Amino acid sequence: MPLVDLPLAELERYSGRNPKPADFDAYWERALTEMRNTDPRVELVPARFQAPFAECFHLYFTGVRGARVHAKLLRPRVRRGRHPALLEFHGYTNDSGDFATKLSWVAAGFVVASLDCRGQGGLSEDVGGVRGTTQNGHIVRGLLDEPDQLLFRQIFLDTAELARVVLDLPEVDPERLAAHGASQGGALTLACAALEPRVKRLAPVYPFLSDYQRVWEMDLAKDSYRELQTFFRHHDPTHEREAELFNKLGYIDVQHLAPRIRGEVLMAIGLMDTVCPPSSQFAAYNRITAKKSRVVYPDFAHENLPGWADREWAFFAPLCDGA
Repeated sequence: MPLVDLPLAELERYSGRNPKPADFDAYWERALTEMRNTDPRVELVPARFQAPFAECFHLYFTGVRGARVHAKLLRPRVRRGRHPALLEFHGYTNDSGDFATKLSWVAAGFVVASLDCRGQGGLSEDVGGVRGTTQNGHIVRGLLDEPDQLLFRQIFLDTAELARVVLDLPEVDPERLAAHGASQGGALTLACAALEPRVKRLAPVYPFLSDYQRVWEMDLAKDSYRELQTFFRHHDPTHEREAELFNKLGYIDVQHLAPRIRGEVLMAIGLMDTVCPPSSQFAAYNRITAKKSRVVYPDFAHENLPGWADREWAFFAPLCDGA
């Protein structure tokens, strides 16, 4: 098999390259305190789209720094007691997708909440001073400022706040919360479960936002990571501040959040992935200390993975018991 990265045996031992800031844990405890002190001001607005067995809403809440954040919320129309819940996170620059794509989970008894990331393709607000999309450059947003200003800090906190909002719904069983997503969605799945330990099961697919320095050293600062190259070209063309900047990116590197995860993890990894290289994915996976398993696709890249949807369904199915 051709290699785009390390052999699998080495990937299974790989521990990451991007440094972890010395005050990493204090940084995230301070961030979580800010989130908990923010009044979410939850609003549910009935959606135009409805289904015979599902009630569909636009859910809005206030995240840190005052942004109004949007998610699609679907719940079974007929409810018997409390239900499991599933959080969904989308890929970089995209949005939460159509209501109809989530109906199979509602039919199985799940309450589904699908986040729109700030300033990307959906309806969530980026409080940078304008309405509408700010789309790209989110990895490096705030990199020249204090670490608390990093945009992905705020987005990671939005995932945890969405979890808290969903767990507070009277129809949701707080013991049966799951999360999933691919690429950026995979990274946000990991971040959410790290910052909200009540996530019981999570299924990230080829997660983004992991081991930035490894991506850089592999000359893969392209596609979704291209903004790293653009940033250096404009702001540090001779790389005099390279060590400082990668250290700061360590605050929003999901490999360093991974040890906080308590829920059971099922991860999908494609060994031909040049968007989120396998070593960057294993950097996060290998740091997870909770119960975990991974499915390796040797011949697949950043693309649809055959059979994954069935595996994921089976992984989440135990949460449906009693729904």
